[in-house]
Order: sequence, then structure tokens, then C-alpha cells
Amino acid sequence: MVQITPKDEQLIALLRVDAREPVASLARKLGLSRTTVQDRLRRLEGSGIIAGYSLKLAREIDAGGMRAFVTLSVEPRRQVEVARTLAKFHQIETLHTVSGKYDLVAQVKTGTSEDMDRLIDEIGLIPGITRIETAVILSTKLDRR
Repeated sequence: MVQITPKDEQLIALLRVDAREPVASLARKLGLSRTTVQDRLRRLEGSGIIAGYSLKLAREIDAGGMRAFVTLSVEPRRQVEVARTLAKFHQIETLHTVSGKYDLVAQVKTGTSEDMDRLIDEIGLIPGITRIETAVILSTKLDRR
């Protein structure tokens, strides 16, 4: 396993803010040479510590519709089957296994409240799901993804 140094952690923190920041700018902020930063990036990518880069839309573009957290209780031994079925729903942005009262938490996005209602009804029909609770997201105060 590759060792993460304090400079690597600083580099990763800068990339979380802007993954497209030029290497020269990153180097200046870190007090390192451009070549050193490029080598660190290659090492972090090659080892899988940096698994990839993704697209994040501006809030104005991504603001339409409605988002919610959907918590699900699942019958024992059916979690894998339920997760596979849930993965087919394009409205599900993320799906997590969790500890506690519920087994799964999904973040979903739909166009309207009627679409959300239909989605929750469809999810409730999946064999193995025993309980659903939905919390509509009103606003996002912090998003570091």
C-alpha cells in the first residue's frame, strides 16, 4: 500500500476544491516543483488512492427537481438482491449500506414531487423491503464532493 504523506493530503485537499486546477498552481500552493506534483499525482492515481475525477454541475443547472434520502429496511439475506434491483433505477444517485435502524440509504432525484411519490411506491414493491422512510432535502448547506 502506498504511504500518504502530509503533502499528499494537502494535494488531495486542493484537488477536492478544484480537480482541474493546473499543476503549476498546485505546485505553487504546496511549495513544490511542478515535476514533483506531477509525480505525486501519477503515484496517487497509479496506486488507486485517486480513483478518478468526476463532473460536478453548477447548482443552478442541477437545481431542478427534488432530492430525498430514502432509508430502507430489508429482510435478512435479501440485501444483495434488493441492491441489484435498486441499481436499475436511474433516479437513485447513491446507495449505501448503513448500520443502525435501517439497512440501506439511497439519495434519489426526481423531476417533481409526483415523480418522487411514484418512485417511492415502486421501491416499496421490491420484494424484501420491509420499511421505507423518506426525508426530502430542502437545501444543501455544504457539499464537498
